[in-house]
Amino acid sequence: MQKRFVIVAGEASGDILGANLIKHLKLRFPDAVFEGIGGPLMIAQGFNSLFPMERLSVMGLVEVLGRLRELLGIRKAVFNHCLEEDVSAFIGIDSPDFNLPLARKLRLQGVKTIHYVSPSVWAWRQKRIFKIKESVDLMLTLFPFELEIYQQHQIPAVCVGHTLADEVPLESDKLEARARLGLSLSDNWFAILPGSRGGEVSRLMPVFAEAMKVIQQQVDSAKFVIPAANEERRQQIEHILKEVGVSAVVVDGQSRDVMAAGEAIMLASGTAALEAMLVKRPMVVAYRFTKLTYAIMKRMIKVPYVSLPNLLARKRLVPELLQDEATPVKLANALVGEWKDFASDQQIQSTFLALHEMLRKNAGDAAARAIAKELRNA
Repeated sequence: MQKRFVIVAGEASGDILGANLIKHLKLRFPDAVFEGIGGPLMIAQGFNSLFPMERLSVMGLVEVLGRLRELLGIRKAVFNHCLEEDVSAFIGIDSPDFNLPLARKLRLQGVKTIHYVSPSVWAWRQKRIFKIKESVDLMLTLFPFELEIYQQHQIPAVCVGHTLADEVPLESDKLEARARLGLSLSDNWFAILPGSRGGEVSRLMPVFAEAMKVIQQQVDSAKFVIPAANEERRQQIEHILKEVGVSAVVVDGQSRDVMAAGEAIMLASGTAALEAMLVKRPMVVAYRFTKLTYAIMKRMIKVPYVSLPNLLARKRLVPELLQDEATPVKLANALVGEWKDFASDQQIQSTFLALHEMLRKNAGDAAARAIAKELRNA
């Protein structure tokens, strides 16, 4: 019987995971149909996206409210599609506030439900674990430390590692990355990653640009390279650079090469921090929410760190400067300090490598294998 999978990914990191998952599911189910909501990488694997993925890419508690009607309409359409097409499984990739309520409704209708990427129940909104138990037949986690809470609540869960850990080599060559980007080999290049969403860039890029000016005062031949997620982000970044009066090389995509080419990385918190750890570069993690979103989240977060390197190590590996702490001078001083210390800090380098090796599990294959087993047991 032909398998039909409905997969929903809401942002670029989910698109990466989804594409790798589809690739490996095809090996087990060659005639399967894949549809739902996904990005260009999933579409390149033959995925049929019913809605543009960017319609789900909204960050922050307050920001969601302005898009609520549209999001609910999309969710209802996907629900109806699943019932009409008699799907083999619904797979939500991250985006838990969109995917888990949808999974819960589908599970009540007898649809097998799988969620890929654990919500941060160990960090905030811990009571969500009870809703998760009602919503999913199987949880696929990226990180080993996430399994504990699912085991405590008797929720089937498998750690599959992270596809980025599989893709990124254990050593990333700085000069080769610079050559691929057409950058000079001898200058001190710093990678600046202000995020992929418009809201992120509008809040972070101005302060990052001011920090770049401070870095130029501290480091001879300091230059900057910035990846733009798309043409809209490129225009936004270039406009802010011009307003602040600082120059940088802005490239289309190629964020991993940009990270590898850098002496150090200043970046928005998120999956990029994990990738920066995998390319073994010193970094400073920053983030700014709207004031109301930050006030709400500050009361709810129960862990001492927000960046993945620190969460994985369960200690402070990299500086985190959030909200009002993310000032140009503090960002610049932290980045230059991390860069100067990194070469002689064997402990942090060995920790980055150990974490990389821990997460290398051939994630796409591991996830597809767990899903196939779940379907056999249905």
